[in-house]
Amino acid sequence: MAHPSTPQPYKYTLAERLYLPLLSGMWVTLRHFIGNVFGRRKSYTIQYPEERRGYSPRFRGHHILTSRPDGSLRCVACFLCATACPAECIHIEAGEHPDVNIEKYPVVYDIDMLRCVFCGYCVDACPEEAIIMSNNYDMAFFDRASSIVTKDELQKPFTYDPAQLGYRPRYPEEDAQRAQAREQVRAGTLDLVAEARRRHGEAQDTSAASAS
Repeated sequence: MAHPSTPQPYKYTLAERLYLPLLSGMWVTLRHFIGNVFGRRKSYTIQYPEERRGYSPRFRGHHILTSRPDGSLRCVACFLCATACPAECIHIEAGEHPDVNIEKYPVVYDIDMLRCVFCGYCVDACPEEAIIMSNNYDMAFFDRASSIVTKDELQKPFTYDPAQLGYRPRYPEEDAQRAQAREQVRAGTLDLVAEARRRHGEAQDTSAASAS
């Protein structure tokens, strides 16, 4: 049969003219409503904020700036996190640290949460484990200024519970060594600068021996 050469108007049936097909869609909605109200089926609704969805332990949420045992920031203002950030949402201004073993610290450390894509690259790039990401996803901003989180706010996260911390580096084999090094620093028996120079010299000797 050949296709018509002229457009033909659609002929509605009596049921379509009375909008009766809408009743089938309304019945699906009513059926789900009755099932949820009287508990005839499992409800997938989460009663937030009393109930919260269980996310992965490596969930990438609100950022946290970690501190040393003495309370100072672990961040040494190396700008690796800002360099690795694909959204360019991290702004750092460095200052000279009074401790010669640390050299620098962030005078300003701001993160624009509206630009952040929560990729976790800043956590991966940080050599000091100074920035991690929590499981906190409660972030609501009513203006642009409040979306820029400052250093003071990043130091005061919603939780310090390790079970509620999200994306962060995990090196279980190095925990004992780091704990021992921190104790030596507090006791004054370990000079971080001298130790770094010693390891740097050993690395250069190894490279020279490999090249020869």
